[in-house]
Amino acid sequence: MAILYVGIDLAKNVFALHAVDEAGRAVLARPSVPRGKLMELVASLPACTIGMEACSGAHHWARQFQALGHTVRLIAPKFVVPYRLSGKRGKNDAADAAAICEALQRPHMRFVPLKSEAQQAQLTVHRARQGLVEARTATINRIRGLLSEFGVVLPLKAATVRREATAALEDLPGQANWVIGDLLSEVHHLDERIAQYDRLIVQMAREDARAQQLMRLGGVGETTATALVATIGSGHEFKCGRQLAAWLGLVPGQYSSGGKARLGRITKAGDPYLRSLLVMGARALLNAAKAKTDSVSRWAIALAERRGYWKAVVAIAAKNVRMAWAVLDRGERFVMPS
Repeated sequence: MAILYVGIDLAKNVFALHAVDEAGRAVLARPSVPRGKLMELVASLPACTIGMEACSGAHHWARQFQALGHTVRLIAPKFVVPYRLSGKRGKNDAADAAAICEALQRPHMRFVPLKSEAQQAQLTVHRARQGLVEARTATINRIRGLLSEFGVVLPLKAATVRREATAALEDLPGQANWVIGDLLSEVHHLDERIAQYDRLIVQMAREDARAQQLMRLGGVGETTATALVATIGSGHEFKCGRQLAAWLGLVPGQYSSGGKARLGRITKAGDPYLRSLLVMGARALLNAAKAKTDSVSRWAIALAERRGYWKAVVAIAAKNVRMAWAVLDRGERFVMPS
């Protein structure tokens, strides 16, 4: 069989496979492939280009298929939907596999960077830490909500909630006293676990030369640097820094027509965790710029005065993304501006 392109719809137990030749004719269609038989089937195929949606387990399967000599491309699911001939009402595994195979052949299709096991291992640290941070925030808000039932209204600041909730324990009735004390203990336990992950992230940054170079950028610390390296690697999948900024949703959406450009708010596409880290770093840079006189600080202050605080923050974050791409793509050949 002269198979050139293969689309695989991933699942937990049952997969679907669709393969075409150089003329685009379907030469192999397997709507139901058990998980235990997938590797055997792919190993029997000649070297070809395999496409899959970037979903759970996609990077693992991509590494497995690459080891067999295939070229693997991962596609964002939103780019596959338009190529499903049966539309929304005809969605099934076989139709999805055919749509993936079709999208894979488009010359201007955008693909998701393939992650190594080391990158995914580093991302597990970030995901687990973020989950703990969200759990801590939820617990603190639960304390605020419960105390408000007894007339104790606390502000949003976490440190104030810890202090005031502890002080209010003696005035609470029996069960409420026990519950609030237990929740405060849970917050303290989460603080300790988050601190452990923070130390692990600092260690990861120290052991990675690329992260060390990224940390020379203003507003980029250990967390942001390691998250960038783990997410995009060397950045070779992107043609330029602007493309990476667009991938992360830090560029305005366009509503242009008739030769008139209309720009809206930022798209907020891509990874929200990485984008939030970059925005928080940009806020820190802008807030500290008032006490500095370097060129970047002067530019940031002038931008905030001209366009407003939040637009300046997003612009700084987008600039950091473009600089980060240059650092990762060029490596030692990149000269950090002063």
